[in-house]
Amino acid sequence: MAVIHQTTVTPSKRDIVAAWLPSRQWYQGTMPRIRKAGGFRLDDPAGEVGIEFMLFVDDSGADQALYQVPLTYRGAPLPDGDSALLGTAEHGVLGRRWIYDGTRDPVAIGAIVDLLTGRTTAQAQSLSDTIDPTVVVTQPEQQLIEGDFGVCVDGIAHTDVPIGSAVVRLHRSPVAVRLGGAGSVAAPSVLGPVVELITVLTA
Repeated sequence: MAVIHQTTVTPSKRDIVAAWLPSRQWYQGTMPRIRKAGGFRLDDPAGEVGIEFMLFVDDSGADQALYQVPLTYRGAPLPDGDSALLGTAEHGVLGRRWIYDGTRDPVAIGAIVDLLTGRTTAQAQSLSDTIDPTVVVTQPEQQLIEGDFGVCVDGIAHTDVPIGSAVVRLHRSPVAVRLGGAGSVAAPSVLGPVVELITVLTA
């Protein structure tokens, strides 16, 4: 299980994400003014990569907008990962960390497959070795094959990751959801309703 250090990260995750958001086609604002709105972590079985699914509320527009930003934290650059790099930060315990868009990091995608297939559980953001019971996972009817990943594609409100004959869709602008559908991950946000974060689409 990942160890969560109560320490500083400079610059902050919020500042790094805020600087990156305007470059994303699914971001609907102009000058982000974001605050944390929820999320959860997943464990890397090798214990090398931090994996965090963050929800941010953006107050910069006339209406509040909710965004999902999966991040990975690495102690060295991800090979061929320059296009997925948000930036670097100094961690008070671990030193320099390279921060990536988790939809482009194979370790994060493997962890998502493990979550959807019941091989792992969502972990609390701020506590070590603690399951997050608020994350609701329903397993897909279609088999997901670990390691059989295609090239992910961004849309105007989501990022799609082909996995075998299925597609794992990460909702960048999560919306309220009726629970119970097969192949999904949902969690509460500070805006109130449970929102759908990940959906498995079949070919």
